[in-house]
Amino acid sequence: MKNSASLALAAVLALSGATAASAASHMSARSERMANTSDTLALSGNQQQTIAKDVSRHASNQTAPQGFNAQVGEAVPSSISTYPLPRQAARDVPAVRPYRYAMTQDKVLIVNPSDRKIADVVNK
Repeated sequence: MKNSASLALAAVLALSGATAASAASHMSARSERMANTSDTLALSGNQQQTIAKDVSRHASNQTAPQGFNAQVGEAVPSSISTYPLPRQAARDVPAVRPYRYAMTQDKVLIVNPSDRKIADVVNK
């Protein structure tokens, strides 16, 4: 009976170690992506059109708080939700992979996830 309990305990500890290692690896990859973001992102006109097309399939306009003006460098208010960019947009424009987006005022806001500042504004 002691051997069974010891084996069960060893299995639980081994699995928790594997889970912790997996979580650490995931956190490391996320930290690396976050390190590749900045508060400015210079997308070409073609890249902006691609993002607008890809995102508009998934997003709807959110109501911005009164007085909010969507400009590069401005922080997105907490009342506006941000989302991971659609896979297609990330494939079409790899530079936006680590960013998030929000859509308000008929604009797609490319948002730095670390500080919620707008890195680029794409007009629909």
